[in-house]
Order: sequence, then C-alpha cells, then structure tokens
Amino acid sequence: MLGFMASEQPALQQEGVLELAVIVPVLNEVGNIRKMVDALGETLGAINWEVIFVDDGSTDGTIAEIDTLALCHRHVRAIKRYNRKGLASAVVDGAMSTAAPVVAVIDGDMQHDERHLPAMYRAIAEDRSDMVIGTRYSGGGTADGFSATRLRGSLAVTRFTNVIMRTRCSDPMSGFFAIRRDRLVEVQPRLSGIGFKIMLDILVSSRQGFRVTEQPYDFRSRQSGDSKMSAKVLIDLFVFFIDKTAGRILPTRLILFLMVGTLGVLVHLAVLRAVLGLGHAFPVAQTMAVLVAIAFNFALNNMVTYASQRLRGWAMVKGLLSFYLVCGTGALANIGVGSLMFNSHSTWWLAGIAGGATGAIWNYAASSLLTWRMK
Repeated sequence: MLGFMASEQPALQQEGVLELAVIVPVLNEVGNIRKMVDALGETLGAINWEVIFVDDGSTDGTIAEIDTLALCHRHVRAIKRYNRKGLASAVVDGAMSTAAPVVAVIDGDMQHDERHLPAMYRAIAEDRSDMVIGTRYSGGGTADGFSATRLRGSLAVTRFTNVIMRTRCSDPMSGFFAIRRDRLVEVQPRLSGIGFKIMLDILVSSRQGFRVTEQPYDFRSRQSGDSKMSAKVLIDLFVFFIDKTAGRILPTRLILFLMVGTLGVLVHLAVLRAVLGLGHAFPVAQTMAVLVAIAFNFALNNMVTYASQRLRGWAMVKGLLSFYLVCGTGALANIGVGSLMFNSHSTWWLAGIAGGATGAIWNYAASSLLTWRMK
C-alpha cells in the first residue's frame, strides 16, 4: 500500500510537502479534463496539491487528454483501470495511491464548485474536522443544477438514508467531500465498495465516527459530457442497504439471489395462471411458466445480483443457456432431497423446505461458477 499511515504523516503545512490530493473519477469526460485542471490551479495556488484522475475505460479521448496534461503539468496524475468499474472503488484506488494526508473527492463533470476546496482542506489541516462534506441542502447551498424531478428524487433518497442508515447530515449522498487519509485507510477494510456514493459508505462503515463539518456550495449544471445518473443509482442504493444490514449475517449476493428467486416464484404463478386461462393443459402451462420464470431470474440477477460481472451481447445468450442448465439441475436436486426426506417420515412441509433450500443453494453456487464467470 502506498502512502503514509497516520503516525508517518508529515506536518500538513510543511513547505514542499504534498498536502492535498484531489481524486476525480472520470468516464468519458474529455471536454472537462482541461477545465478541471485549470480551475484547480486557480483555486489551490496556496496549497501543495495534486489531482489524480481515475479512469474506468473512457472511449472518447479522455485518457489521451489526461496524458497530454500530465506530460507538462506536475500536479496531474492518472490511474487507468481495466475490467474494474465503479465510482466508489475508483475513489479508494485513487486515495490509496497518494501520500497526501488530506484527500478530496470531486466529480469530473464540473458540477461541484472547486472554489470551496481550500476551506475544506483548512478545516482538516487545522484539525477541526476529520471530514468536510459539500452540501447542497443547508447553509445556503443550492442544487440548481438538478431538474425538478431529479431534485425531488435526491431529497427523497436523502431522507431515506438519514432515517434508515442514521447518517444525520444534510447531504449524505454528496459526492463532494474531503477527508483525512489516515481515517479513510482505517475504515477502508469495512467499505462495501458498492455503487457510487463512497461518502455514504464511509459514514456508515466507521466504528469510531467522524468529526464532520459541512461546506455549503451551489451545485452547477453539467458543462460537458453526459450524465451518469440512471436507475442503476437506486439499485446500487438498495444493494448497499442490504449489504450494511442483512449482509452482516449472510453474503449479500446470496440474499439478493434469494430475493430475486422469490420474485421469480410470483412471475411463475402469474404466467401459469395466464396460460391456463388461455385454455392450455397444465403441463404446457407449467412448462411455459418455468421457462419464463428462469429467464426473468436470469435477467434480474444479471442486472442486480451480478451487476459488477454483468453479461452483455452474445455472452448474455450463453449465460442464459447455462442458467437454464443450472436451474434444471437445481430442480432435480430439489425433488430428490425433498422426496428423500419425505420418505424418511419427515413432515411434508419440512421436506418441501429442505428440497427448496437445496435447490436454491445449488442454483446460487453453480450459477456463480458457471453463468457469471463465462467470457
């Protein structure tokens, strides 16, 4: 691991010593790279700083633009990641690559106001805070860069996280913050790394708590590139919630797999009822229901449970076929174990549970090894 641990850090204000690392996760932000470097140079002139762009495989020339700037700008560095994605893990990788005792995180789309970084840095350097959160929702901060619909959604998610996750800050979903690097190193082994809201992960994962202050800022409209916001954000938040609650008891993926399976049972029953209603015989209706339910389970698991290994294109076709094979074998295991227990004088419901559990565990284990490891 690169960088100084807490006991090894030099004085923050010592002349010539790196003081602040600004981590900027990017994906297809070529139009914003030079603007970001120029803006940071203007606002951080009194601080010894570096900016670390963490790129997750941009295809629009972002990497070439960063390399061009790095050749002639001593403050610019880049981490280029392959077969590894996600804003949360990008922030951690960037923070672990620097020796700076203070780390700030800012989006690469220029919507966060970098002019607040010196004040955020000073709050930590002067030992008044462990973390400074850029907030849009208190102290004069605004979210004018949001559409009305997105603003309502953001406020709803904020209320949810404050109530359910007990974060108790005005903007727990902020992507603009600064933190002592030693505190991030301390909490890093407990981070889930799910989704893109690393700050929320840090707050929830800390056992000792943080001295947190808030820095109001005006959230800008995007200057260039496309927004990365999508339904995946809500999915990631749901998965994160599962990981930080029930995930402490059972593997998060197993829980998600079983939840998807439960929804699959409802789909199975709905299709069965519909096909029977069309006048088809039960064997035909049952076969159709099984085929549709397995396809539904595969699609939802591919999107949620195995989002980081999501299959696309031709791999999805091969994955679906392997999932049919896995589930077919799981059905045989279900029937075999259930029948064995029933014939051993077990009650019908105990035999049914045992068979169902065997089939579910088989499906989870086999699909993890076969379906979502296929290339």
